[in-house]
Amino acid sequence: MRAVGFTMPQPITADKSLLDIELPKPEATGRDLLVEIKAVSVNPVDTKVRNSAAVEAGDYRVLGYDAAGIVAAVGPDVTLFQPGDEVFYAGAINRQGTNAEYHLVDERIVGPKPKSLSFEQAAALPLTAITAYEAMLHRMKVQDPVPGAANAILIIGGAGGVGSIAIQLARQLTDLTVIATGSRPETQAWIRELGAHHVIDHSKALAPQVEALGIGAPAFVFSTTQTDQHIADILELIAPQGRFSLIDDPKEPMDLRPFKRKALSIHWEMMFARPVWQTADMIEQHKLLSHVADLVDAGRIQTTLAETYGTINAENLKRAHAMIESGRAKGKIVLSGF
Repeated sequence: MRAVGFTMPQPITADKSLLDIELPKPEATGRDLLVEIKAVSVNPVDTKVRNSAAVEAGDYRVLGYDAAGIVAAVGPDVTLFQPGDEVFYAGAINRQGTNAEYHLVDERIVGPKPKSLSFEQAAALPLTAITAYEAMLHRMKVQDPVPGAANAILIIGGAGGVGSIAIQLARQLTDLTVIATGSRPETQAWIRELGAHHVIDHSKALAPQVEALGIGAPAFVFSTTQTDQHIADILELIAPQGRFSLIDDPKEPMDLRPFKRKALSIHWEMMFARPVWQTADMIEQHKLLSHVADLVDAGRIQTTLAETYGTINAENLKRAHAMIESGRAKGKIVLSGF
């Protein structure tokens, strides 16, 4: 089968940073589905793994986590799906990725593809939807109010892949006032289109802008990017006993001591934790993706697909990785077909 992989960590500008390769077609066992990949999207985690993951000599590492496709075969223990089903999912970071014609994935982290979306539109959603859903509803538990705090959430990086779906989920599944950040006119317009009540500029100090809204100190802050640049503002603007979630990796170790003064809780979201550790509640990802699919088909959530980069090959994936690394991507970049 055709696939795209790499043999050693390299900058995306290197000739062999990503390669078109041929690999054996895998076989489904246990609770695995064998999925014929129709479309994939690219996330920051793809670029991080490409830049850092060791690969055994003579082997290839295949990237790609987001995917939409058709179940081609099922393992003997599968109960949730059957061949011919259309699915979408985000895979697991400790297994080979979705940049291949066929891919193995545990059924417990797979959802039924939204019927109203194309494969390309669906492929834009899973990883970011799982991340935002888990961060807000499972980790911070935004459905449980913080006494005395404004019933509001600040989403830092509102135009990115995670921010774009977090805004929508917060609007559709909670009664929170949604504040989101964007620094350029086009990203601020996108954030408003997605439903944020207020838009502020993360290239400027956040705390004064939140205060100027006049709604009080937000109960929740969800930081999707450049957390280390905003820590001081977050500590100033968040309500006492508030809840803070982040998904990125600050360059320097975070000093957690300042969080004590307001008795803040910190929730580090890692959407791969459940499949990597095979947690007892791993099937929650199947459930939440099914919920997201229902929301999409009901017209309550839209795809965050922003650009399509053509077929799934090394050249097009290099372009996508370069755009992600530039920090200027809006929404999701999708590739489809081989």
